[in-house]
Amino acid sequence: HLTARSDVYSFGVVLLELLTGRRSVDKTRPPKEQSLVDWARPKLNDKRKLLQIIDPRLESQYSVRAAQKACSLAYYCLSQNPKARPLMSDVVETLEPLQSTGMDDAATMLGSIQGVEYRMRHAYASPAGSISSCRSPHGNASPGGPPACR
Repeated sequence: HLTARSDVYSFGVVLLELLTGRRSVDKTRPPKEQSLVDWARPKLNDKRKLLQIIDPRLESQYSVRAAQKACSLAYYCLSQNPKARPLMSDVVETLEPLQSTGMDDAATMLGSIQGVEYRMRHAYASPAGSISSCRSPHGNASPGGPPACR
């Protein structure tokens, strides 16, 4: 059934599709590569391997630091434990700096999600209109959340 945490997982899949240039399921690939999540998740948290999964059509025209942050975010969004996934507001907070000044190439890399990010910001804003910081329901920093949230 659908929950806010399953929405975060789904967003992680979309983010992974954007980063890799692959579809979430591709039956034309070898069996171990048909499921994008199963193929990529082990590489997302390994700095030596994660750049191997970035869409080669980007031809290294992106910030490695931004790619690492985006891969780290995807890794946490795709956690098998729903409680370890970040809140959608934390996802938005993590993405926003990737499109700010000094990281124009990252903004290009992640440009296709700007509209989604805008809608998320407004859909998941707190009642006062501000985005919550990286907090769990218990008021602690999200222990399993993206590095920017710890």
